[in-house]
Amino acid sequence: MASRLLLSSLSRAKTAPPRLGFQFSRSLATATSAAPSQPKTQTTVLPSGLTVATESFPGAPTATVGVWIDAGSRAESASNNGAAHFLEHMAFKGTANRSREDIEIQIENMGAHLNAYTSREQTVYYAKAFQSDVPQCVEILSDILQNSKLDASAIERERGVILREQEEVNKVMEEVVFDHLHATAFQGHSLGRTILGSEHNIRSLQRDELASYIRSQYAADRMVLVGTGGIEHDALVRLAEQHFATLPRSLTPAAHIKPHFSGSDLRVRNDTLPAAHIALAVEGVGWNHPDYYSLLVLQSVVGSWDRSLGAAPNVSSRLAAAVHEHNLANSFMSFNTSYSDTGLWGIYAVSENKLQLDDLIYNIQKEWARLSVSVTDAEVLRAKQQLKAALLLQLDGSTAVAEDLGRQLVTTGKRVEPAEMERLVDAVSTKDVRRVASNYLWDKDVAVVGVGPIESLTDYTRLRGAMSWNRF
Repeated sequence: MASRLLLSSLSRAKTAPPRLGFQFSRSLATATSAAPSQPKTQTTVLPSGLTVATESFPGAPTATVGVWIDAGSRAESASNNGAAHFLEHMAFKGTANRSREDIEIQIENMGAHLNAYTSREQTVYYAKAFQSDVPQCVEILSDILQNSKLDASAIERERGVILREQEEVNKVMEEVVFDHLHATAFQGHSLGRTILGSEHNIRSLQRDELASYIRSQYAADRMVLVGTGGIEHDALVRLAEQHFATLPRSLTPAAHIKPHFSGSDLRVRNDTLPAAHIALAVEGVGWNHPDYYSLLVLQSVVGSWDRSLGAAPNVSSRLAAAVHEHNLANSFMSFNTSYSDTGLWGIYAVSENKLQLDDLIYNIQKEWARLSVSVTDAEVLRAKQQLKAALLLQLDGSTAVAEDLGRQLVTTGKRVEPAEMERLVDAVSTKDVRRVASNYLWDKDVAVVGVGPIESLTDYTRLRGAMSWNRF
């Protein structure tokens, strides 16, 4: 989650939850992956623990450079929830060396773009600029990360900005549903909290709490400095040594306590809304789990569908055919959201047919049941091709590659390059798909969220009972 500053070249880009569902989140590959000239990832770990990683594209006139930090809302407590996102705002409000106006003018004069966003597990600051301006961008990034003033008056002014942002986010039903889904699936854990924080926290967070978050989380060994495009690895290493030399190591190693997945439901009935918004999810896996790619293929078999698209009746998804035939929903999206040690695998559906929500749930669960016993070789092959295309096409340009590189190194400590990603997807067999469908879907707890006119949404006890497929 992030805010957007309305300047042509200085902004903070909003990001969706990290889920893969044919709106794949900042994903795993680049469209030119199969080309023999595809640049390789180079990494160097400095004595401080800071990792420098690059993918150079010789001859590219522009470059993207940024810092990926292994710290997001998951690193917060209930009392300081929202601090990571608040700091993202404050980074642009002035440092010990630059006023807000200085930052804006310098970025404008370069014709560059300076961005930031916050997710549940990461905070990211990055810039896209001409190749010749990379040194100045690195210096600005180091300044806003290490020398932010956190001026008390600026903090007070920014509260209103963040509260307005929260109001806008609350109007986006997909964002609302996925926040509710995390809250019910990961009860009592920081992954279940929102990225922006509660209204109370936004109004009450103080400078000391923000500064404490920086001291505890903005450590060299939790950061990756990434450069892609027209940039040389050795040059970026020298810039890192020059501008990030004083970054401290973390006082304690980063430790994530794996959340307990709660089978439960959360329902917000509002009959004034035009459509019901429903999400179902089982516990998924983290980025490094051996079943990660098998679950991605499983998700691709279920697919996504939108009746407003011209090809809606003719897509390959069997669930789409049933939903279209009986007019059960406006759209649905199968998703796979992964974190460092857990995840959510499920489906998000929107339906104006509020009287047949029970039929919609029945067909979703019927399809989930089928996946472990009768998914075909042809379906799996088609799903793998669609998955590879979505992953590869997602990364087009230096910024997309930088986001992929930074996210992977922060979350897993390594980069799965495009060719390797293709190999891993190709290696998933029909047997693998059936196995993960059985292991992760059969008789498993499920988290359910319903928002809107949901009177006919299936009772949770009956819905959970159907996960053992007694009715199929």
